[in-house]
Amino acid sequence: MLITFTAMNVKLAIIGGGAAGFFAAINAAEMSPGIEVHVFEKAAQFLSKVRVSGGGRCNVTHACFNPKELIQFYPRGSRELLGPFYVFNPSDTIEWFEKRRVKIQAEADGRMFPVTNTSQTIIDCFLQEAEHYNVQLHTQIGLTGITQLDNQQWQLNFNHGGDFIADAVIFASGSSAPIWEILQQLGHTIINPLPSLFTFHIKDKRIDELMGVSVPDVICKIDGEKISSTGPLLITHWGLSGPAILKLSAWAAVQLAAKQYQFTLKINFLPEYNYQSCLELLISQKSTSPKKHIQLYPIGAVPSRLWKSICLFCGINDKINWSDASKDMLQKLADSLTQAAFKVTGKSTFKEEFVTCGGVALEEVDLRTMQSKKLPGIYFAGEVLNIDAVTGGFNFQAAWTTAYIAASSITNPVESKK
Repeated sequence: MLITFTAMNVKLAIIGGGAAGFFAAINAAEMSPGIEVHVFEKAAQFLSKVRVSGGGRCNVTHACFNPKELIQFYPRGSRELLGPFYVFNPSDTIEWFEKRRVKIQAEADGRMFPVTNTSQTIIDCFLQEAEHYNVQLHTQIGLTGITQLDNQQWQLNFNHGGDFIADAVIFASGSSAPIWEILQQLGHTIINPLPSLFTFHIKDKRIDELMGVSVPDVICKIDGEKISSTGPLLITHWGLSGPAILKLSAWAAVQLAAKQYQFTLKINFLPEYNYQSCLELLISQKSTSPKKHIQLYPIGAVPSRLWKSICLFCGINDKINWSDASKDMLQKLADSLTQAAFKVTGKSTFKEEFVTCGGVALEEVDLRTMQSKKLPGIYFAGEVLNIDAVTGGFNFQAAWTTAYIAASSITNPVESKK
């Protein structure tokens, strides 16, 4: 269906005053002078997730500029985002902010932050732009219902402040169960929301006293599943975290929920070796370094504290040198280094980038416009959709991209696919 709006008489309502909501509001107002844009936020503050993301620094995007490579970081939405990323990707995000005097810089791992290293810079930018374009901002007002009128407009009902009539509505409401329920009542399919980025609870004597120890590169996999991830690992007071764990939690979100977060995690602390090649290396140490005490000489990049803990787990105390090590000791050490098994008993939310998978089914959305295929005049942006990514700025990029396309589609419509 072709939906055409005349900018001078359009009222646009945006549900949600977070990253996607503000980005949609500012772009819609900038592209269409005269459009009346209203942002409705149920909380007392706007942009609360932006404020805490990236440890308070705001991981704006990631230095990955090829859409075909970029989609590989999205467990849900990768195929569908390819086209949208050709429209608006990290290079466009950087340009958008720099045009507004917010310089973005990349770190060694590709994550990109404002040079000020504070999320307040992004918040100030959004608030100033919203004011500049006369975007009307409303807090502590929650949507309770929505009805399509005979003239194709939408009547929005709020918990207080009265009703609002809009020509178009962008849902940028994030992981909001009440909003998903409203959309479901309107006929949309909602994919069951589940946690996506989380850390693992593990109680194990090998790591119990090692809080703060990190390993630069490991391979993690879920026993019995084909899903694995690589990257740095961090030992915490409750278990394990770090990029390798967070990536694994995202890619295996559905499977781990089905297991009720009770499963066996396998870790290879020496990614360049498998069990057999590691065992051969350890055996060679008996002849090349027979008098060296094993605990004093870690293999590879395994931190010394973790190495000593693994040695003790394998029955190797601080007196045993390589020539003293039995075959059983070396076999157990090779196993503990390349396929260590840890019992996971639960999860904790990764507070810096709380993400949920699930949301509005993507097959019911025209990804060229972000308009609903079921409800003309209704658009979506951000985490309200069944899109999520691993940590590193990718979730924000999906928010910027979908919000930009939704905003530009309001006054530059294309025919929506049925």
